[in-house]
Amino acid sequence: MRYTLKIVLALALLGTGIQLLAPAGPAAAATKRSAYVRSVLRDRPSALLQGVRDLTGHRHRGTAVGSPGFARMPNGDRARRFNGRGQYLRFADSKAFEIDATGALTVEYWMRPDTLQFRDTEGSGYVYVLGKGNPGSQEWLTRMYSRQNQESRPNRISGYSFNPQGGLGAGSYFQDPVAAGRWIHVALVVNSRARSSAYPMGYVKIYKNGVLRDTDSLQGYGIVPRSGTAPLRVGTGYLSSFFQGAVGNIAFYGREVSGKRLRAHYLAGR
Repeated sequence: MRYTLKIVLALALLGTGIQLLAPAGPAAAATKRSAYVRSVLRDRPSALLQGVRDLTGHRHRGTAVGSPGFARMPNGDRARRFNGRGQYLRFADSKAFEIDATGALTVEYWMRPDTLQFRDTEGSGYVYVLGKGNPGSQEWLTRMYSRQNQESRPNRISGYSFNPQGGLGAGSYFQDPVAAGRWIHVALVVNSRARSSAYPMGYVKIYKNGVLRDTDSLQGYGIVPRSGTAPLRVGTGYLSSFFQGAVGNIAFYGREVSGKRLRAHYLAGR
């Protein structure tokens, strides 16, 4: 009776008490996913970026520029850490990252500022944390202000939707005392379809730790979201300022995710 080499090897190792283990595949990887990741995936995001990988299987593969480091999130998941000196992640242009692909976009992520006074700022004294836009092709961005800035907005965290030409954007924010090294869960919603007498062109919302903190009208600055060709960048906006800290588990949805579900995600990841 003839045996294949694999069977002979297995029998030989069995006699020595050594076990052969199956290689880790997608099923094995899935069992290692955190409660936070499982909670987010249940809500069918169009992308869930953990470092340069997309955990949804939609193949949004990123590139790390400047060798950003790594950090551990409160639940043990791994995030990327940026030194505020030119490090960022870059993902190619995709409908998953755009507002007008569906008329609505929810972006949620965890961020950990490692300083309260950023060394590489722009404008009145802020840095962009992540976003999609280039000069002349702006879409949306999130930012954080240094503690001392020209607008008296100490450590304000905000998100904006812009017209392609840029200028002033429609945005929402929260402004609370911030501790360097402490993680914050942020969710930005832009919905140009949810129109009403209060919001005739739709609105922008921002959540902190799963709690709605601010809602603003897109009409205030006449914002009509339009897709562009800019990549998604994490750790910067359009390379004019750089965030110093860590960012992880960035999820995108082509719809407005309810506050109830965003709160559930936060509780699963804290």
